[in-house]
Amino acid sequence: MPKTFCVVGHDARQQAAARVLRRAGCGVTAADNAAAADYILLPMSQGRVSDEVARALQGAGQGTLILAGRPGLPVRLAAREAGLPLIDYFQRPELECLNAVPTAEGCLELLLRLRERTIWESAFLVLGYGRVGRAVARRLALLGGRVTVAARSPEQRANARCSGCRAAALTALPALLPGFDAVINTIPAPVLPRTLLQRLPAGALIIDLASLPGGTDFAAAEELGLHAEHALALPGRCAPQTAGALIAQTVLAILEEHEEQKERSEP
Repeated sequence: MPKTFCVVGHDARQQAAARVLRRAGCGVTAADNAAAADYILLPMSQGRVSDEVARALQGAGQGTLILAGRPGLPVRLAAREAGLPLIDYFQRPELECLNAVPTAEGCLELLLRLRERTIWESAFLVLGYGRVGRAVARRLALLGGRVTVAARSPEQRANARCSGCRAAALTALPALLPGFDAVINTIPAPVLPRTLLQRLPAGALIIDLASLPGGTDFAAAEELGLHAEHALALPGRCAPQTAGALIAQTVLAILEEHEEQKERSEP
């Protein structure tokens, strides 16, 4: 029997997710009709309990599964108080991997718009070589950028070199930074404090893709005359159709696994 999703939120990403769910044969309803839903799909990074989220949780039937991406503590507590199980779909490694693509492409858009220069024959310093760092570095290199990756792990540095990038340890940043006017950070740790920001050329651009609070001292960057952008939620901003489709595909994979586990546990 087809399942029904209560899709909360009206942004382009949630609308795209709803379309994919419908094409998969699922029913889709709104927050005011949550009682008819088997699952509730919340927007990414829902930090607060909005009126729409509250209506959906209050109207949901017992055992309705909440699917949310990086939900904030208020949302987790509200789901617990309502007695509803919650799964964070963004903890799925396949979504983190695929989500790096629209993040990287959004980063390229920012670089082109804010620098007003081509990526071709420009020098870029990418901090970190995880999923997002790899996606960014590879695309910059494919477009003719001269890419240097700074990473802690020797394995990550070796992988960066194998992909055609130069590589250095993070401890080399004091010597590296004066040679770059474009830095992309993907490390969710304070890797760009004031002491290192002072090493950058005047007017340098920093795009910080790391989750809150980021890896850059933004106040210091402003005081030093640097342009630092904390570019959060790029998939939803730059490619909401793709981002929503990826969420829906991940959610359907989660539910398929749950059904398989249920069947195996039945006598």
